[in-house]
Amino acid sequence: MSWLDAAVDPEVEAAFEALSIEVNEMGYDAWGFHPRAAKIYFSIAKQVARYFRPEIHGIENVPEGRCLITPNHSGQLPFDGLVVATSVLLQATPPRMVRSMAERWFPTLPFVNIAFMRSGVVVGDPINCRNLLEHENAILVFPEGARGSGKPWPKRYQLEKFGRGFMRLALQAKAPIVPVGVVGAEESIISLADIKPLAKLFGMPYMPLPVLLPLLGPLAMVPMPTKFHVYFGEPLTFDGPFDDEDEVIEEKVQKVKQAVDGLIQRGLEERDGWF
Repeated sequence: MSWLDAAVDPEVEAAFEALSIEVNEMGYDAWGFHPRAAKIYFSIAKQVARYFRPEIHGIENVPEGRCLITPNHSGQLPFDGLVVATSVLLQATPPRMVRSMAERWFPTLPFVNIAFMRSGVVVGDPINCRNLLEHENAILVFPEGARGSGKPWPKRYQLEKFGRGFMRLALQAKAPIVPVGVVGAEESIISLADIKPLAKLFGMPYMPLPVLLPLLGPLAMVPMPTKFHVYFGEPLTFDGPFDDEDEVIEEKVQKVKQAVDGLIQRGLEERDGWF
């Protein structure tokens, strides 16, 4: 046993033992996922998630087989996705390995791109998503995209426009959609604005202006230990052709958006405070 294997968290090891993963002779699947490396990354992710002391509600709503998990997105950095994916792996019965859809710019990030890929993250391409669904995977997709993650403080807990692509994929693959509301991420890194010229200069989807930047400098992007509350709603199923008119697809999308918003409002009402 190598020191890397010894560093794997026992709970993570047990969850991976329960997974059914097809890999080639080199230990990779068709999308670059490497279970042995992923155990290390998820052991780290578990410790990061503990920093936010997440309370998970409704995890039993995550079904077996193919599904789309659709949370709201916020917090400037993808800690909400990390907490959701880790909770599904460690708390769902049976454990599920979530395949997260990432923005197309993430492969340009040195080191991060490799860590993401080995952990099961894939570029948010419709073909990738459809193929993963056909292999009975659980897909984590943020319908708001980067617009949600990068929204400034005045827009906190106000859902941005949902894209339609996830709904077309759900219809095509006949996959249920699990709405998720995440409360607490908005306050972890408070941004006053999105500095669009700088974002364009560095090829990023947004560039936050953290409220603590004058005081802490770059450390202002270190999240505060706010408490996360994650609510998994009951699966939603939709019928109809995946290539239907935009107006018809939009009606279905709005039902998912309303479900996510309802879970957010529940979380805001039930929590006692930020921390």
